[in-house]
Amino acid sequence: MTTTAETSGQFTLGDRAVHRIGYGAMQLAGPHVMGPPRDRAAAVAVLRRAVELGVDHVDTSDYYGPHVTNEIIREALHPYPAHLTIVTKIGARRTAAGEWPEALSAAELRQAVHDNLDHLGVDALDVVNLRMPGFAEPVQRSLAEPFEALAALRQEGLVKHLGVSNVTPQMLAEARSIAPVVCVQNHYNLVHRADDPLVDALAREGVAYVPFFPLGGFSPLQSAALETVARRLETTPMQVALAWLLARSPNLLLIPGTSSVAHLEQNLEAAARVLGPVELAELDRIGGTGEPDVDL
Repeated sequence: MTTTAETSGQFTLGDRAVHRIGYGAMQLAGPHVMGPPRDRAAAVAVLRRAVELGVDHVDTSDYYGPHVTNEIIREALHPYPAHLTIVTKIGARRTAAGEWPEALSAAELRQAVHDNLDHLGVDALDVVNLRMPGFAEPVQRSLAEPFEALAALRQEGLVKHLGVSNVTPQMLAEARSIAPVVCVQNHYNLVHRADDPLVDALAREGVAYVPFFPLGGFSPLQSAALETVARRLETTPMQVALAWLLARSPNLLLIPGTSSVAHLEQNLEAAARVLGPVELAELDRIGGTGEPDVDL
């Protein structure tokens, strides 16, 4: 029997409680997140199966493709179930060569919001993350100007809730001085633990943290150690990595992506994977520990 998203528990995202394992739609686009997928019908099937299994949090962006992922989401799921929360991100654009230059001017952000609205087929976006530049690691800089522009779009009713992505704690504090922030989306996983203090601080305040790259940045030795644990538990490294994230903190919302129904079902099965004290201690040794607590 396939495990459903309901077994993962829930946490508040914006104005809804969502199940803690959602779905990241980036892989629905073509190679290198450019152009159409090789099998559009399969991409539609993955989304429909995800919702059928209880997934109520879909992460996307109109610059995936560009436009392709949102168009597939609309084809597969529109009219959207009332319980479904679609989170998108803006702050970059795609070039013909597949690059990801920043797009943070007020005009670019407004256009990006309208592009997402049009391709998703909605009147207002549930949650919009301001994605700041930097590949996997945030670059400390002011986000006041673009976040003020995004906050203005929220005041107009085009966006319901705001989040930030690829930010430092200082950048998050600056954003929160401008408008409420309902989620942070940063690079975080079993071995990339720099945000440990931020995860804990946000948990205390009831703010969602959405990690990306659940298996990104692992050294060969760390990967081998994770595989050893997975073999002992008769499961996959991805399921163990996701189960560890679910156990790490109740405010972590996961968005593993795949273009395969079988892999989707495997990812959701991680919600039922209970890691005991021995496994958790062993996994913590693989990843190391974070820094002392911080206050926001």
